[in-house]
Amino acid sequence: MIITSPRRLGALALAAAFAVGACSGSSSAAPAASTAPGASAAASGSAGGPTVPAGDVSLAGAGATFPGPLYQVWVEKFAAAHPNVKIDYQAIGSGGGIKNITAQTVDFGASDAAMKDAEIAALPAGTKILHIPTALGAVVMIYNLPGVTALNLDGPTVAGIFLKTITKWNDPQIAALNSGATLPATDIVVVHRSDGSGTTNAFTSYLGAVSAAWKSGPGVGKDVNWPTGIGAKGNDGVAGGVKQTPGAIGYVELNYATQAALATAKLKNADGAFVAASVDGVTAAADAAAAAFPADFRADPIINGAGAGTYPIASYTYLLVYADQKDLAKGQALLSFAYWALTDGQADENGLGYAPLPKAVADKALAELHTITSGGSPIWP
Repeated sequence: MIITSPRRLGALALAAAFAVGACSGSSSAAPAASTAPGASAAASGSAGGPTVPAGDVSLAGAGATFPGPLYQVWVEKFAAAHPNVKIDYQAIGSGGGIKNITAQTVDFGASDAAMKDAEIAALPAGTKILHIPTALGAVVMIYNLPGVTALNLDGPTVAGIFLKTITKWNDPQIAALNSGATLPATDIVVVHRSDGSGTTNAFTSYLGAVSAAWKSGPGVGKDVNWPTGIGAKGNDGVAGGVKQTPGAIGYVELNYATQAALATAKLKNADGAFVAASVDGVTAAADAAAAAFPADFRADPIINGAGAGTYPIASYTYLLVYADQKDLAKGQALLSFAYWALTDGQADENGLGYAPLPKAVADKALAELHTITSGGSPIWP
């Protein structure tokens, strides 16, 4: 098993934490269970799943850093059960995942941002890509402000920080949300992604929803023209940049904040409550939006969902899979891994800071696996 990440921005300690977690199996993961929250009752184990090829098979994948820690655990566990299947996943960002799957240089891609119509139109003629959801996560605001252990932020304030209209930590707009707190007159240093990123897509979707100035300015997407800040590659790069820079603020997936031991701000949700990022908050958002999950599986980030405990920035992450597999053995290996991830693998998510798929979405994803073919014939009839 090999999983590699992009170069860090001073985040060697964070990378080491991930490496230790991967090498020790599932030390930070929830123990495997016969059923997982949100998983289909019919998908409670590997019985009846796709056929695992008997010979040695190697799969190459690349893409999102958002689910990187989860995929580390999944790949190791799957390899332990099926040592003939080797999976090399390179966490290079969602934009890289889409680029590589389009160029057909990988066996699968990964992205937290569903492919846009223009990206699908750019695929080679006759190529169809399926989006297989695997998990949900929260995009959290991390900050490095010595002496400030609790911080409340709302949408307009976060947008103001990233638009550079709020430049000091003791700005009246921040102070009004943190009554009684002593906020320093420190300059705010923004750290953002420098690579095409599904995390950025989710975060800018939030900014566009809460700020007309952001929506009409930098806009929404995997890569935008940032009005201010320092760029860093990957979720781990942003976490490392914030950790080593007093006065910094950035955005990452929840697991990266936890691994780097960084403070996270509470965000004001649609019900007016300040909520900390949590698996429960993401689950609440996902469950409320599950009925609207689109038929083509290209769901937008879940922004400002209703509910007192709902966290306001949640996003699906996807495996990007060729609908027709040129190599049958590779197709069997990939389907077997995807099936395992959608069933037994869901039990690992909560302990790693991710939310399992809602049952209705997990069922749809499992049904989608049956449509994948090799040479026009279903791999898993």
